[in-house]
Amino acid sequence: METQNIWDNFNEELYFFILKRVKDKDITNDIFQNTFFKIHKNLSSLEKEEKARAWVFQIARNEISNHFNKESIYVDELHSPKEALLEKYEHICCFDQFIDDLPEIYNQVIELIYIKGLKQKEVAEALDISLENVKARVSRAKEILKKKFNECCQYELDEQGRLRGEANCSQCSPSVK
Repeated sequence: METQNIWDNFNEELYFFILKRVKDKDITNDIFQNTFFKIHKNLSSLEKEEKARAWVFQIARNEISNHFNKESIYVDELHSPKEALLEKYEHICCFDQFIDDLPEIYNQVIELIYIKGLKQKEVAEALDISLENVKARVSRAKEILKKKFNECCQYELDEQGRLRGEANCSQCSPSVK
């Protein structure tokens, strides 16, 4: 299959797919262009022509996700959202390590919602998954984090739902997963 065939078959549908998720024509044009650049560059990795549509739209979803990951890098001139969140929890042992160690599908929603401040509905649209799927991933990520904090640092939730435990526990190590 050639890039021109993919263009002929998918360009209009792909453009509106992207536009529906980012809701800005200029950004859509950039993502659309990047998507077709990657399609052209990686066309040799398309193994089965009957899977072309799924492959093309996955590249577009990745480009949309990349856009949202790059967007809103700084909350203000001094701190990025992640730095602000990490400062809030810097007293909690291994916080950033545990966030970074989450499986990609959970890490992605946690970063988009809690670090970048997107609403769950916006995350669902950006990742092209259902709102229920976003909620399930958030819930699963929280369960994984609670388990890790409890196993490593014997953290527990107090009456207000805040983590309580040893702030600089010596039990945690980079190998804790």
